[in-house]
Amino acid sequence: MGSYYNFKKVQVVPKAMDFIDIVLSKIQRKTPTVVHPNYQISRIRQFYMKKVKFGQDAFDEKLDQILSDFPKLDEIHPFYADLMNVLYDRDHYKLALGQISTCKHLIDSVAKDYARLLKFGDSLFRCKQLKKAALGRMCTIMKRQKDSLAYLEQVRQHLARLPSIDPNTRTLLVCGYPNVGKSSFMNKLTRAEVEVQPYAFTTKSLFVGHMDYRNLRWQVIDTPGILDHPLEQRNTIEMQSITALAHLRAAVLFFIDLSEQCGYTVAAQCNLFESIKPLFANKPTVLVVNKIDSMRINQLNETDRARFDALIADGDVTVCEMSTYTEEGVMETKKAACDKLLSSRVEMKLRGTKINDVLQKLHLAQPLARDEKDRPTSIPENALSRPKYDKLDPNRRKLEVDLEVEAGGAGVYNVDLKKLYQLKESEWKYDKIPEIMDGKNVADFFDEDIEARLEELEREEERLEREGFYDDEEIEMDDSDEEALKLAAKEVEKKRDLLMRESRMKKSKNRAILPQKFKKRTAAEMTAAFAQRGIDIGDRARSLTRKRSRSESRGPGADEGEGKSLAREQSLAAKRHKGVSQSRDRSTMGMKNEKQQSDSQKVLHFAQRPMNMNAKASESDRKILTKMPKHLFSGKRGSGSASHR
Repeated sequence: MGSYYNFKKVQVVPKAMDFIDIVLSKIQRKTPTVVHPNYQISRIRQFYMKKVKFGQDAFDEKLDQILSDFPKLDEIHPFYADLMNVLYDRDHYKLALGQISTCKHLIDSVAKDYARLLKFGDSLFRCKQLKKAALGRMCTIMKRQKDSLAYLEQVRQHLARLPSIDPNTRTLLVCGYPNVGKSSFMNKLTRAEVEVQPYAFTTKSLFVGHMDYRNLRWQVIDTPGILDHPLEQRNTIEMQSITALAHLRAAVLFFIDLSEQCGYTVAAQCNLFESIKPLFANKPTVLVVNKIDSMRINQLNETDRARFDALIADGDVTVCEMSTYTEEGVMETKKAACDKLLSSRVEMKLRGTKINDVLQKLHLAQPLARDEKDRPTSIPENALSRPKYDKLDPNRRKLEVDLEVEAGGAGVYNVDLKKLYQLKESEWKYDKIPEIMDGKNVADFFDEDIEARLEELEREEERLEREGFYDDEEIEMDDSDEEALKLAAKEVEKKRDLLMRESRMKKSKNRAILPQKFKKRTAAEMTAAFAQRGIDIGDRARSLTRKRSRSESRGPGADEGEGKSLAREQSLAAKRHKGVSQSRDRSTMGMKNEKQQSDSQKVLHFAQRPMNMNAKASESDRKILTKMPKHLFSGKRGSGSASHR
């Protein structure tokens, strides 16, 4: 983990029985569930061995997740290590994680032993009993971790409620006796809403707030109150403050209530400061005198004043007076503490070894004098004589911001960009410049020397023409062989393109491609083929194409297509004059109107419902489907036992 910790990502630790249910359910869902005695023994062994191995992997996955999510006390920042020791007891925490790790190794050894035994299983019953024993021993091992899992779940819930404290960032640490105004000061500086009450130990844990100063992000930590007694007698609430003071690189703000409204005397508060002063070593310390609206330093009696002066005699402590009630001196205290911490962090970095590595990468370039001539700094007289800008001076020069305020503010005021134009005549500033004038582009005449440059360009062109610069024309002539080769390539390309198109046209026809010898030939094609061989089959071919008529009603030449039979002509004439009958919907016959039709349709639908429920096509459907489909009534079991497997 880095310097910034997020303990909210630790996943929930299930109870022992829930843990077992999760794993066994996963084994049932993710592994095969059907095995028969008539399978080969190698297949049966593999079936049950897969269940044991999968159970081992499922337990290992969950236990590894627990071991990796919880922070290791030897690898995290000492502040968090000591804080967890205070809150959860280091030994109990390590023992719980150690038991989880031992549980994981025991499950691995059980799975390994039973996988070895399953290799020698000689029947389905023996393999099943070995699998049952393996999973049972794994579950027994997990049941023994009931207390450890419950403890780790409580630790996880408390870790998720801890504030996210960055031990290495800029931090102001507020400490002191209970009820001296620490939480009120925290609420004034940050948006944190720490509870403030008139009794002691209102704050029972560390609270974190954030603020900005000099464009930097600052962290303010409110600690619980500390009492003046030996370290071994301090409770868990006080030890949180001691842990923060011991490990965080921060500016310490020790609060003192001179009015003694907190319930503790000035002498007792001074004694507390001296007793925990070793924790302030190498940390910028600010002694904050709070509640000055009731008592100031100069109002102390001689005894308390002498005791107070003894605290700041060494000169390392900065004294600030303020009142969170009237907000007098709050911002000054914040500024003094932040500036002191910044200077302390810079000095610490300069004393470190990394500064040399940084300085070796930096190079300060200094210009060298090019001659002995003295070139002093030149500042215009107007700049030197200009008075310093003062916002409170009524005769100050007006800036664009002032003009904006006078003109109505942002969104109303429009900046005048032309007032600073430097032209020959000041009244030209706001003249509109046309783009086209007298048919010419005005931009072409912005250059005053354009005529001279144009004449110079024309003279250069005349000189190049006289020198024959443009006389050498490049004549590109291809060789005759090269031209012939190009023409041949074009013909080949054209022929290739034509063949490709023909091939695509043949393939695009949506029909079966038959060999030429199996294609059907017409009578005319066959007659032409025989005629090429000198065989005349004209009459015979016509007799093959249609049947020979035996009717006496056909006129002469009817077979040759010269006329039609009289009966046939009369039949066709009668058919032309005969009306065509119109088909009618039998379902609507006998209905008077559309209402009767819709009512009959509803009755039909209601009558069809029972058949639809039984998956019958109609009343005459007598088909009997499978009573118990195999895919629905085999495989996984619901509630009950499957001991026959």
